[in-house]
Order: sequence, then C-alpha cells, then structure tokens
Amino acid sequence: MPALVTLSGRLVRLEPLSLAAVDDLVAAASEDRSTYGFTRVPHSRDDMASYVEAALAEQAEGRTMPFAIRWLHTDRVVGATRFMHLEYWQGPMPWPPGARGAVGEVPSVADIGYTWLGASAQGTGANRESKFLLLSHAFETWQLHRVTLKADVRNVRSRAAIEALGAHFDGVRRAESRGADDTVRDTAFYSILISEWPAVRERLLHRLGLVEAA
Repeated sequence: MPALVTLSGRLVRLEPLSLAAVDDLVAAASEDRSTYGFTRVPHSRDDMASYVEAALAEQAEGRTMPFAIRWLHTDRVVGATRFMHLEYWQGPMPWPPGARGAVGEVPSVADIGYTWLGASAQGTGANRESKFLLLSHAFETWQLHRVTLKADVRNVRSRAAIEALGAHFDGVRRAESRGADDTVRDTAFYSILISEWPAVRERLLHRLGLVEAA
C-alpha cells in the first residue's frame, strides 16, 4: 500500500479519510442533495459510516486511497475524493528502465473518482484545486503512466469539469455499471498521460490563478 499523504492547497486540504470525518461528511451531504443525481452520496450517519469503512477496507488492500476534502474557508470537511483502481505493473525488474524504487512500491496507473462536495463548497474552486493536488501527486510523486477519470454519460456537469482539466476523451463504455439512480449506466472515460501532464498542469495553474513566473 502506498504511504498515506496529506495534500495541501490554498482552498482545500486533502486528508486521509477516517471515521473521524463522518459527522462533517453527513452535514455536508445534507445541505442540498439536488446535484447528486448521478453520484452515490450517503445521507444517514449509518450509511456514511459504512461508506467510510468500505473505503478504508479497500485502502488496506492497496486498491484505493481515499481522502476527506477539508475546505479551509470553514475548516470543515465538506466532501470526499479518492485514488482508486490502483494497478501495480509487477515484474522481476523495476519497470520502465530507470524507474525509482522497486516495482510495486507505488501504483503504475490509477483512477480519480468518488468525488463529491457539499453544496456550499461547489463552484468555489475546491473541486478544481482538489484535482490539481491529486494529479500533481500522481504524476510528480508516483510518476504514474496514466490517470483515468470517468463520469455517467448523462452527467453533463461532471463531464464538463473533467474536460476543463484538459483530459483526453477516450470514449463511452456502454452498460458499464449500475448507475446511482439504479439504471444501467453508460460511462464516459477520460485519461491524462504523464507526457501530457506539463500542459495540463499549466492549464490548471492558470485556472487556479497560480501562474508561475517565467
């Protein structure tokens, strides 16, 4: 399992998810649920505790790394996100040639998903900065080959946010999973490769108002 980390920005801090965040997560999820039509966001305290426990069980198996999103404006946890579908390209030698560390110490590819925010934190830049922090860690610390992002094909808002990052649209996988509304879900897949990260990073820095001096 990769080492747990805390990722800090100007607007948010991504902290390792724990049961201590349950009450804040319930409060955030209860603000206004109208934007959760295509996203599974637990409502009751029992459901939220089960949600966190399931994420931590997957983390213990090295398959996911979940975070609580702390909005620094209020110093409260207002949502969650995670690295998921971590894959380790195993082999007898470090791969590719020149890779740092033994194969399996960090993932080779991953998804970013299960992202949601309470209504008061939506549209504030918190989601954009969260993605920047995750992508920076993925490509600059783990040196992943690919990060995948995906959304219900009907979720125009989430797809627009992913496209605004500069992610490449890979296509739609039909009947990919059970949807949050209990329909059969078609899923839009996007990806960012490590070779594309410098351009994506520059784009995000501009959108975050963090353009570096030349």
